Amino acid sequence: MKIIALAGNPNVGKSTVFNSLTGLHQHTGNWPGKTVSNASGTFSYNKKNYKIYDLPGTYSLVSHSEEEEVARDFICFAKYDFVIVVCDAVCLERNLNLVLQTLEITNKVIVCVNLMDEANKKKIKIDLDKLSNILGVPVVGTSARNKNGINSLLEQLENPSFNNINIKYPDEIEKKILFLTDYIKDKVKDLNPRWVAINLINYNDSLYKKITEYIGINLLEDEIIQNNILECQNFNLVDKLVTKAEEIAEEVVSYDDKNYKEKDLKIDKITTSKLFGIPLMIIMLMVIFWLTIKGANYPSNLLFNFFNFLENYILKFFNFLHLPSFLIELLVSGVYKVLTWVVAVMLPPMAIFFPLFTLLEDLGYLPRIAFNLDKMFKKCQACGKQALTMCMGFGCNAVGVSGARIIDSPRERLIAILTNVFVPCNGRFPTMITIITIFFVGINGSSLYSVVLLTGFILLGFLLTFLVSYILSKTILKGVPSSFTLELPPYRKPQICKVIIRSIFDRTLFVLGRAVVVAIPAGLIIWFLANLTINDISLLNHIATFLDPFGKLIGMDGVILIAFILGFPANEIVIPIMLMSYMATGTLVDYENLESLKNILIINGWTIKTAICVLFFSLCHYPCSTTCLTIKKETGSFKWTLLAVIIPTLIGIMLCFLINYISNFI
Repeated sequence: MKIIALAGNPNVGKSTVFNSLTGLHQHTGNWPGKTVSNASGTFSYNKKNYKIYDLPGTYSLVSHSEEEEVARDFICFAKYDFVIVVCDAVCLERNLNLVLQTLEITNKVIVCVNLMDEANKKKIKIDLDKLSNILGVPVVGTSARNKNGINSLLEQLENPSFNNINIKYPDEIEKKILFLTDYIKDKVKDLNPRWVAINLINYNDSLYKKITEYIGINLLEDEIIQNNILECQNFNLVDKLVTKAEEIAEEVVSYDDKNYKEKDLKIDKITTSKLFGIPLMIIMLMVIFWLTIKGANYPSNLLFNFFNFLENYILKFFNFLHLPSFLIELLVSGVYKVLTWVVAVMLPPMAIFFPLFTLLEDLGYLPRIAFNLDKMFKKCQACGKQALTMCMGFGCNAVGVSGARIIDSPRERLIAILTNVFVPCNGRFPTMITIITIFFVGINGSSLYSVVLLTGFILLGFLLTFLVSYILSKTILKGVPSSFTLELPPYRKPQICKVIIRSIFDRTLFVLGRAVVVAIPAGLIIWFLANLTINDISLLNHIATFLDPFGKLIGMDGVILIAFILGFPANEIVIPIMLMSYMATGTLVDYENLESLKNILIINGWTIKTAICVLFFSLCHYPCSTTCLTIKKETGSFKWTLLAVIIPTLIGIMLCFLINYISNFI
């Protein structure tokens, strides 16, 4: 079986090429020793079998982030038969830099110039044959979303023609490269000695450490190598490659329409302007929330009805097996109730929100959000890419935490992870929307008004994110904000079917699976607390009574606090646990309608102040168990996970205390 590495810049359609080649024969996991996920797949062509690895997108082999390191290490050190470097036909000049860097390592490269259909629309012409002659490797034009050119790419895998063409540097530096190449060729095992020599001259600490680990020798300890490198200090080989990429692009690319970027630039004048950029982002946020809220109600009710219908048959089946009543209650009223509640409440909004979010991503709008918020994050000594992780957090904070991998700086990545919880996920939306509706909008009030108030709380979450990021940057995570390259890709027509499939399988079901895993033991614990009694009072109510003084101090009560605590596995079950405790039932209960829920809460002492405090605490409290597990996995540290729990909880307690204190004087 032949091994293929699939490399390329972000936003070049690399994954579309991968999907076109592999179809359903794909596997997703983690790279060894990394939290970065990998996609690998297999396919056959002319009775030959291939395995292909879809590497993380990278602009350069001089890596900064963990994802870029994965791509770099595979290209530089892994065993493979070919590297397919996917380029964007619309922005070929920028993409050629990675091609030239890869050619310094190996000549077994096939260049796939993708998005040829977009280039044709913009009247951009590329002489693929001339590009192939210049680079000395096969070049294939494709439009992977339509599968055009994929067969030509497969044909090149059969009998590729590679020529060993080196990128020539100025004579003075070329002499040094040739000398070092010859000097170290017996010491670098099966690595390309010319590439190692270039990297000795153009030193990169992270890459050099990898080279040293691979060959088992520290080449810089050699005095001859040291002297030759010192003589090359004034040469910047990276700039030379960039210049070479520009020269090649000028030779092979022609433009019938010099103003092909005009349409995108006009749109960007609105979406990234100081006047309209932020308001447009807020309006789009409100539209997504409105669609999510309105669209999720009906399927949620259907799921509740289905699970209630199924519950009767499960009970009959367990009775048929003659299971003890204790065990039946535990499994049905405990595990099943919690599990189905989580699924019924989580699945519909995620199934709506994630595709909408992915559509914005596919359209090319999300990088514009990062651009708009970059200055604010810079003032907080953080990274503008944190805006993207915030957006991911709306669907699920665990996804937002995982998304922090796109941030190069470890310090800024930690800031993004520790503050992501201030963006309310769809698990907290049901509680917040319900409280807003029954106490502020009215049972028959406008859903648009609910969305406006919800958006207001979310913007407060944004402000808290900026504030906490700034405090962390000035205290335990001091440092200078890093610079980063933010590509504003061209606006593209989203591939709706692929977006829906990708968002459901890669995000919705992934997050739901994690929530289900923690909901099962949570159901057991909640049932035991609600059904084990001391003096005819359940343990649940005993704990609520114990917490009541502190709850009253911060404008709530003990029942609300125990509901938030037991809602740690999944925020969706906070209100049902409140009802279970208020009504002294031994199982999770649903409310017939919002009016009945409002009456239950008011009878148990709720006021407008209580509702406000619950909203603030919903916004600012510890992450759910799924997110905590993800934080532990991403940081590899219990310390940072604990801090991610403590920071928002303390802020939530302080805000609720202030609201309660101020309300006593009004």
